[in-house]
Amino acid sequence: MELLWFLSGLTIGLVLLGWQSIRLNWKLNNLLRGLNSDTVEVSLSTASRLSMAIAQQKQSQAELERQVQFWGQILQNAPIAYLQVDDENQLVWCNEVACTLLHLQRVDTTRPRLLLELVRSYELDQLIERTRSAQQNCQQDWTFYPTSADPSKLLQQVHYPLRGYGFPLHHGEVGVFLENRQEAINLLQQRDRWTSDVAHELKTPLTSIRLVAETLQSRLEPPLRDWVDRLLQEVLRLSNLVQDLLDLSQLDLKSGRRLSLRTIDLVKLIHAAWFNLEPLARKKSLQLKYIGPEQLLLEADETRLYQVLINLLDNSLKYSPPQQRIRVQLSLEETLSSMGKPIQQAYLEIVDAGPGFAETDLPFVFERFYRADSSRARHIFSAVLSSGLASPPPDRPLQNLASKDRPNSTLGLEHPARLPSDPSPEPPPPPTTSGSGLGLAIVRQIIEAHQGQVEAANHPDTGGAWLQIFLPLRQSDTHLN
Repeated sequence: MELLWFLSGLTIGLVLLGWQSIRLNWKLNNLLRGLNSDTVEVSLSTASRLSMAIAQQKQSQAELERQVQFWGQILQNAPIAYLQVDDENQLVWCNEVACTLLHLQRVDTTRPRLLLELVRSYELDQLIERTRSAQQNCQQDWTFYPTSADPSKLLQQVHYPLRGYGFPLHHGEVGVFLENRQEAINLLQQRDRWTSDVAHELKTPLTSIRLVAETLQSRLEPPLRDWVDRLLQEVLRLSNLVQDLLDLSQLDLKSGRRLSLRTIDLVKLIHAAWFNLEPLARKKSLQLKYIGPEQLLLEADETRLYQVLINLLDNSLKYSPPQQRIRVQLSLEETLSSMGKPIQQAYLEIVDAGPGFAETDLPFVFERFYRADSSRARHIFSAVLSSGLASPPPDRPLQNLASKDRPNSTLGLEHPARLPSDPSPEPPPPPTTSGSGLGLAIVRQIIEAHQGQVEAANHPDTGGAWLQIFLPLRQSDTHLN
């Protein structure tokens, strides 16, 4: 009886041992398949195959660690600042340039801390959040103000402009490259200061030449008078260029000069600018199509904003072919400020029927003295020839636009342009340039002084130039930037 029980127990033990062996082999085979050990010889035992697979994985892990160390050394020695945060905005790594740029004393990567605790820059935090939510590369410019725990060093802290490039990583992490823009800003300021000084020096001799030309104009007979007329036109063109440069230099001042802000009606200002340019529109049979509210109030400098509208509408008139419409659309939008607070802003779109911007020109259309390619100049000349437009009439002053003879502006109003009664019989000579390249630069400077933003593109429907302006309804800082 005891022998029977012994044999029964031995049988059960052997069965359990066999079952455990089969189960272990099954698990090992699954593990080998997960380790991609197909190159191991099939004749080897499972344990030997597992050992070889583990050795291969250790070798691959060592190679990956060497690559991580290699790229880490590159980022550490890179001349540009780099930092990386996890999905909770905790700083996990940064190089020496980033520590110097952001005034970080000690960064313990083994114990991550919230980035906002180490660097008091809400703009950087906003860039990271925008990159994470959009899951695409983002860029942002801001001015960084370093902080110090020592109150005696607060006055010694120097602020400087930064540009950040954020890109999404795996598992919600975000990497950011930071660039100190102070040297580039200094070069731009030196260039602008030089052009401003030249403009001031040219103003007096140009005025003298103009006075002499105007004096000779009334004392000479044709054909000598024609030469003086051409001289006077060139002097006027140079005087306008000098005045544009002086306007830009005034907008660049940072000595406390303020905008003359008051509550204005943007809709009324749009129609006032068009009314001033309507004689030019009639010569090409162009119409204004306004879409938007009948009234939109905001705080702005009326004179400066009127200059913006004149420049943009004048460009639309130049590049639009005859018998077309220039669409101006105005609406309200809500966005977030740099502090994350919702603010309302006016969104103004101006779309013409011209050929639009070349793709290579779009990044530079707001740069000073930048002019588009010659095809755009040829387009202006052909439009001038077809319309018989010789020269624009003198601009009417802004204060005369509110007179009783001004037509009323209502929602969706179109201004039908009539053909000129006596067009010029002789076409003007072809333009040698497409402009001084300062009009859109002045537009951007004025809009940025109002804490707004201006963008240029080609409209997807019409293919014409598409200028977009974003203006906050209320100004928090009236200083010019």
